[in-house]
Amino acid sequence: MLKNLSLGRYLAVVDATSDNRYDTRFDFDFASSLLLEIAQERSVEQLMRKAISAAMSHHEFARVEFWLIEKGDLCSSCAQRPQCPDQTRCLHLAAAGENPNLGGVSESSRFYNSQERIPLGVGFVGRIAKTGPMIVLENVNDDRDEFFGLDLSRLGKLRSCAGAAISFRGEVLGVLAIFSHVNITRDRRAWHKIFADHIGAAIVNARAFEEIQKLKTELEQQNALLKEEVIEAKAFGDLVGQSAALRQVSSQIDLVAPTDASVLILGETGTGKELVAHEIHRRSRRQDKPFVRVNCASIPKDLYESEFFGHARGSFTGALKDRAGRFESAEGGTIFLDEIGEVPLELQSKLLRVLQEKSYERVGEDRTRRADVRIIAATNRDLKKEAAAGRFREDLYYRLNVFPIQVAPLRERREDIPLLAQHFIKFSTKEMGCAKPRLTRAGIIELQSYDWPGNIRELRNVIERAVILARGKALEFDLPSHPAPAEVVSAKSRAEASADAGYLTETEMLQMERENLARVLQKANWKIKGAGGAAELLGIKPNTLLARIKKFGLRR
Repeated sequence: MLKNLSLGRYLAVVDATSDNRYDTRFDFDFASSLLLEIAQERSVEQLMRKAISAAMSHHEFARVEFWLIEKGDLCSSCAQRPQCPDQTRCLHLAAAGENPNLGGVSESSRFYNSQERIPLGVGFVGRIAKTGPMIVLENVNDDRDEFFGLDLSRLGKLRSCAGAAISFRGEVLGVLAIFSHVNITRDRRAWHKIFADHIGAAIVNARAFEEIQKLKTELEQQNALLKEEVIEAKAFGDLVGQSAALRQVSSQIDLVAPTDASVLILGETGTGKELVAHEIHRRSRRQDKPFVRVNCASIPKDLYESEFFGHARGSFTGALKDRAGRFESAEGGTIFLDEIGEVPLELQSKLLRVLQEKSYERVGEDRTRRADVRIIAATNRDLKKEAAAGRFREDLYYRLNVFPIQVAPLRERREDIPLLAQHFIKFSTKEMGCAKPRLTRAGIIELQSYDWPGNIRELRNVIERAVILARGKALEFDLPSHPAPAEVVSAKSRAEASADAGYLTETEMLQMERENLARVLQKANWKIKGAGGAAELLGIKPNTLLARIKKFGLRR
């Protein structure tokens, strides 16, 4: 590594008109070494930091700026928009540094606002990027309009400013601008151009390395995410069913999928909220981009920010290398925040910023990154009540709740159970290599008569266990012995099924007895014995009636 050397020493030549406070001697050996070192840098940011650090170690330079041509990203709020002829591209301030020895200037080589933009062809820097040739200005303090209001007074007495195009193989990549306390002679201009050309090649080289590293990281993360999805997918089938509740959800998906609106999916655990999120992504314009799932309930509290936004190497103990967060992995696609209600209150403001401003920073890094990501969230909590209780930010709730979709529990879509059961039988048989079992009508009635507190996830687990035990014979299900509460299979559906078969199963008979008993108790206003009591209406003893009430789990 080069030590105690400065870019000012290499670019400077003896200038009789210069202030004699500045060392203007030239060092060819260092210039060669610095050019070689910059060429080997594998990070564009580190490359620019190195060049700025070298320049700022010499008093001759007041400020150095790197402007790079990037796509337009702040057009809707940019103050320069009226002057911008081409809103697809503009100059972004990628790095800048000011001499730490100047009064009032922070001792930082990164003294700049990353949100600054300059239109191509406009102003001192914009003209260089548009036309290519180097431009040198003198008496820069008198022409602030050229620099878009940059406060030059804090830089001391400036004599000149030079800008050279950073280019590679004829393509302009950006501009290297230097504000100097000495006059920029012909020799200085030549070296400025040489450095700008070498930096152009170094930037292309560093970008190639960064792209390779990014692709490598994305592959590693996608592999990890795919493994998670495979595990999670075992808990759900596809969007299978024909119920009115499912048709309603599908209709809502069709409405919201083509937009970029945030979606909040509501429903009990195990109802298939992730599948709804997948369907929204699949039917959207982002379908060819990543779909990244984050289980907010499984992230340790102190790692939320790193998991969401990534971190820079050395930003905390254990951060051995730069790591992209889930938002960066989902760039251009969709991020699904499952169990959003588990996100700590102190991090919710940063999540809100991503929703509102589409920007974030990695932990331990100053660089602001743009987030072209659609956000879909899901929860089994009542976030409105959580917000009222102060456990969830109200403004974040309203930003997420742009388009809510309620996923019905399985007990409210019992007509889908036969289709879901057949789907899971087929999937489980293939996955486990078992003989295909038979699903009988009695088995379907038994499944439809259960309340399914665990919803589709529980149904899949029950089917899987039954397939293993059946060994190719009729399926038998390990479910609680008493039927579900009163709203199970409708009387009409059961009557139609019984008429088709010509007989009743044991489960159907028990269910009919239970429903009859419930109707009698309701008619008697839950009076058990005495005149007009339920026992009298049924023609049985009160003790017998009480035993049946207990058997069927009936409650007033």
